[in-house]
Amino acid sequence: MKRTVLVTRPEPGLGETMRAVAAMGFTPLATPMLRIVPLKPALPARVQAVLFTSGQAVGPLADQAPLLLGATVLSVGDATAERARDAGFTRVASARGDAKALASLAARRLDPAAGSLLLACGRGQGGELVEGLRSRGFRVLKRCVYQAVAARALDETVLARLRSGRVEAVLFFSGETAVAFERAVPPDLSLDGVRALAISAKAASRLSEGCWRSVSFAETPDAAALLALLQQ
Repeated sequence: MKRTVLVTRPEPGLGETMRAVAAMGFTPLATPMLRIVPLKPALPARVQAVLFTSGQAVGPLADQAPLLLGATVLSVGDATAERARDAGFTRVASARGDAKALASLAARRLDPAAGSLLLACGRGQGGELVEGLRSRGFRVLKRCVYQAVAARALDETVLARLRSGRVEAVLFFSGETAVAFERAVPPDLSLDGVRALAISAKAASRLSEGCWRSVSFAETPDAAALLALLQQ
């Protein structure tokens, strides 16, 4: 029986997911497809609130701008909110959804006249959220505090497990990891016996359906819903 599950997310988060997959009776295999490189943009000293679309942005911002730890924080989901609290942010709320849910939360909780919002995100991300917030009258300062660098190849352990037909599924926590994984798969290696499980419809749309046994995405964009797909 195929029981190996490849986990493509980087740290922080990789170890946590590995433990959860193991607790479900599968054999997790770390296959991080992105390397997180902190960036050092110019940051404001004061803002009305800080917004996080990814937990990867929390650490770099907390390290570079400790004066912002007392600011209101709105996060895209519960896991990112928990990471923000662990980093020292004290006033944290979760949108429990996607970028649209985060924009809606900001519209309910914040006043456009009360000051700027800081969106801390990865390079190349956050455009949809900025547009949504500005359409509601907010002034948004977008700062890229990290860059995700894609892995170019799969290691030999992962390739051997795939070639042996022992991989049940691959977990994708972003569209970037999905694209990076498919690009790293050698042309002679078939994935038609492997399930692709994505955290959202948007991430799943970056996968090539014809290459996989099936492509599925979580009902809600969070780790718990993604892991639930493994049992289906």
